Amino acid sequence: MSERVDLLMIQKPAWSASAERAKSLAPLLRALGDPNRLQLVLLLTERAHTVRELTDATGLSQTLVSHHLAPLRENGLVAVTPRGRSNVYELCCEAFADPVKMLASVATSTDAGAEACCVVSP
Repeated sequence: MSERVDLLMIQKPAWSASAERAKSLAPLLRALGDPNRLQLVLLLTERAHTVRELTDATGLSQTLVSHHLAPLRENGLVAVTPRGRSNVYELCCEAFADPVKMLASVATSTDAGAEACCVVSP
């Protein structure tokens, strides 16, 4: 009987694993939760960019682009490589690009996006 109690104390409940995953995933999703940061990530799904290229593509100031890249970098979603006097930003890995593109297509107002997601009608 005491062996059974010991085993129960060792095993974590199933919800504990999902709670731990959610806790580790929340900062990543928070980093993507800003429209400007998400726009930068979408641009980076196409290819690596310098801050100047991201500034030109978004219309945001260099300071604002750098400000929004910081949490993406801190959470490991983008990597930076110095090149001369510039920094080149790219997604952390190719595997990250596909889910981001899929989410972007779901969010669009195209028929495919509307069919792929539940949309509450007014």
